[in-house]
Amino acid sequence: MDEGTVASTSASSRPVPLRISDELVVPQYLEQTYWWAYLHPKGVRFFERQWLVNLILWGNFARLRDSALAEAGAELAGRTLQVACVYGDFTPRLAQRLAKGARLDVIDVAPVQLENLRSKLDGTTEVYLHHQDSTALNFADGAFDQVILFFLLHEQPDEVRRKTVCEAMRVVKPGGKVIFVDYHRPSLFNPFRYVMIPILYFLEPFALNLWRQDIVSWAVDCCAMRQSAHSLTCIGRVHQETYFGGLYQKVVLERMHPLPVQGGSDQPAC
Repeated sequence: MDEGTVASTSASSRPVPLRISDELVVPQYLEQTYWWAYLHPKGVRFFERQWLVNLILWGNFARLRDSALAEAGAELAGRTLQVACVYGDFTPRLAQRLAKGARLDVIDVAPVQLENLRSKLDGTTEVYLHHQDSTALNFADGAFDQVILFFLLHEQPDEVRRKTVCEAMRVVKPGGKVIFVDYHRPSLFNPFRYVMIPILYFLEPFALNLWRQDIVSWAVDCCAMRQSAHSLTCIGRVHQETYFGGLYQKVVLERMHPLPVQGGSDQPAC
């Protein structure tokens, strides 16, 4: 088992200690902006309430969770990666869908979040927790059948967000997909648009950038940047949906076949 990894346990096994990498530190933006929500133990205990996470999403948590789970599939085969821990029952429900022999890996840069998630897992499935940064995943190219990012990107500054998207695209295998669920610019006629602007400005200062930029364009940029290294495939199928008057979005990107050697003919367009 890799360093910085802890597995959920069954009744017949002993807990695997959570080993934290001494070289990995919590990013400064997370310390400064979100310490109260994701890093302080009291904050973790406060926000780990199903009704509260549903309230934060204006009653849409179950709908958005179920949409992501439906996209992942009724039965998850192979390897699935969840990038960052999530308050609520998203991960336990995802783990319940694992097929025999399949596994779910979850990474987070904050040890307290991994410990909190570990307490929510019943240990009946193959779930592995990794202390890693989303911008520098310690996984091989194409290691996963699918990658899920559930309300992570809005919490990251632009440069961090771009690296996270690139890493997600890198570690999913050709034919696999990356599933994003996050905020989106709502319709002008959606009254929550005007409620959310001050809320996001003061509490989620990086989120408003998601209203102005497109997740697909970031993935395309990743493809272009890494084309010469032959380590990233281009985007195939793209599926986008919005919810609650456009305030939330689901974006699904499927990877195509590997890029040909630079200079060769018949290169797929990104």
